[in-house]
Amino acid sequence: MTNINYITADEAVSLVRAGDHIHWPCVSCAPEHLIKALVHRADNELDRGSNSSNALRDVTISHFYTEGYADYVLPKYRGIFHLDAFFVGGNVRQATDEGRADHIPCSLSETPRMIASGAVGCDVVFLMVSLPDDEGFVSLGTSVDYMPEAIAMARCVIAQVNSYVPYTYGDSRIHVSKITAFVRHDAPLLPAAPLPLSETDMVIGRHCAALIPDGATLQIGIGNIPTAVLSQLHDHKNLGVHSEMFSDSVIPLVEEGVINGSCKRTDPGKMVAMFLKGSQRLYDFVDHNDSVLMRDVGYTNNPAVIASNPRVVALNSAIQIDLTGQVCSDSIGSRIFSGSGGQLDFILGATYSPGGIPIIAMPSITAKGVSKIVPTLTPGAGVVTPRTLVQWVVTEQGAVNLYGLSLRQRAKALISIAHPSVRDMLSAEL
Repeated sequence: MTNINYITADEAVSLVRAGDHIHWPCVSCAPEHLIKALVHRADNELDRGSNSSNALRDVTISHFYTEGYADYVLPKYRGIFHLDAFFVGGNVRQATDEGRADHIPCSLSETPRMIASGAVGCDVVFLMVSLPDDEGFVSLGTSVDYMPEAIAMARCVIAQVNSYVPYTYGDSRIHVSKITAFVRHDAPLLPAAPLPLSETDMVIGRHCAALIPDGATLQIGIGNIPTAVLSQLHDHKNLGVHSEMFSDSVIPLVEEGVINGSCKRTDPGKMVAMFLKGSQRLYDFVDHNDSVLMRDVGYTNNPAVIASNPRVVALNSAIQIDLTGQVCSDSIGSRIFSGSGGQLDFILGATYSPGGIPIIAMPSITAKGVSKIVPTLTPGAGVVTPRTLVQWVVTEQGAVNLYGLSLRQRAKALISIAHPSVRDMLSAEL
């Protein structure tokens, strides 16, 4: 085992300077112990009224989707911390609405190039990593994101070493020589228990599963619909995974041999992802599992890499879709709700994959009774996937393919899978 000299989290975050731009990984490998230490430093300086040259101020923070602790966006830290998120999660959504945080619009595949080119600054990186192996490598575990590029650009890399982080392969292995400071703190990773599936979820899942051929390579997103789709694939054969992420739902299909990656041309036999979100069962499954490759988002979300596999099925969702096929999935009107994420990356990849099938799947109506198929998008809504790229659209009412259809034809097709309560209203717009 490689010997490491550890310091405290308070000592480590003292390396952050005024004006720095900090990056850290998403979801289950967000280094909460270091983040709390950074916020604690800000509290101490506020209490002392510190105005030293190294006092925290104008520190920018960037990351993908995170959950849980995010006190750095609280109003008291205005002028100290400012979030420029690549993807807005529920824990920072109110701060974004209120102007204490902001959003960098992008397809996630572009983030490594943004860092490497200097378009987005990078001075400090916080990581949460596994214990080191005998060769002196730690693993980024469940969240690689764009961290390899960030590590290469940063002045300072601080790692929380956590024995609960699974050791994964691919771009996740980082040599200890690349890390400036080490902090030891063991804590279970943030778990994500699957939510119960509704009948609507299951019907949408059946419609999607019927479109998936044997030998397909799957992109699997977050949420109930991807889980419902996977639950319907037990009779399929020789499926593969090349995805932004995956969760516990793939494990039964791997154990049954349904997912084996045998038909993939790129990374055959391997499950490829950029981050993971799930339970301890998932984290145990990927630990030292060489059939799983955790890759940089510039690879997982590169449309050319995606398209190099045959029969790619890209499964994504939407907040709204208008009658011409324009898809909004990042905002509610002008209010940023999440981000473009990897939707366009995978829609493009599936479009150019031999036999590929891009799918937008969503309930026809919200829990509040608002139709998700609308005559026109809400003013200010962002178009994440243009109508020129939308093919299959699935709701619990059915599945339609817009490919090759005229504007009037696609409007009629979308109305046919809208909720019955709004079909007359939508038809009146033709």
